[in-house]
Amino acid sequence: MTSYGQFCPVAKAMEILDERWTLLVVRELLAGSTRFNELRRGNPKMSSALLATRLRTLERVGVVDRLVDEHGRGSYRLTSCGEELRPVVEGLGAWGMRWIGQLGAEDLDPHLLMWDVKRTVTASRWPPGRTVVEFRFHDVPARAARWWLCVGSGEVDACDVDPGFDVDLVVLTSLRTMVELWRGDRAWRDAERADELTVQGPPALARGLKDLLGTMPLGAVPRPV
Repeated sequence: MTSYGQFCPVAKAMEILDERWTLLVVRELLAGSTRFNELRRGNPKMSSALLATRLRTLERVGVVDRLVDEHGRGSYRLTSCGEELRPVVEGLGAWGMRWIGQLGAEDLDPHLLMWDVKRTVTASRWPPGRTVVEFRFHDVPARAARWWLCVGSGEVDACDVDPGFDVDLVVLTSLRTMVELWRGDRAWRDAERADELTVQGPPALARGLKDLLGTMPLGAVPRPV
């Protein structure tokens, strides 16, 4: 942990928070992730070793508590100190959404996209029974180009391996287009009119998909005109 050598409380806070990945780990904890593997799914380009290091630091300074259940499985929870970072993280997210709109190719990750969709979608709004939506991203290497979103029985799961269920809808698009839709950067109908998005399946369900998915929580942040 690097010291700025200043008594300024902003400097003291940043000694903890500006280490690479630290605030993104906090973001995942604020979003409800508690298990190590969940935190990894939310930061798929972060190594397990570095995540473990960051969690130890956050635990040492009182931002995170590590809990162990009766089966010896560990989990992580934000302390009251860590929860106070919620408006900080949300404010940073809103600022980034409003002012930093440019996305490079390196920013587009299907694993993070589908993880974010999985934990954001409200299962109770979907039709009764199981609904399976297959996403095919034509601009992604074959090993990560197909994903299945399974919604049913109050649960949501995102799979990069065919779960073996009947598929109700197939979404054909690029990863960039889907990320832009998820972020609320563009309208669903505009992507369809530009032939950058096709949804195959029963017409009523296909028309309703945009509302069933919604956007990421920060997608409603107003942008400069």
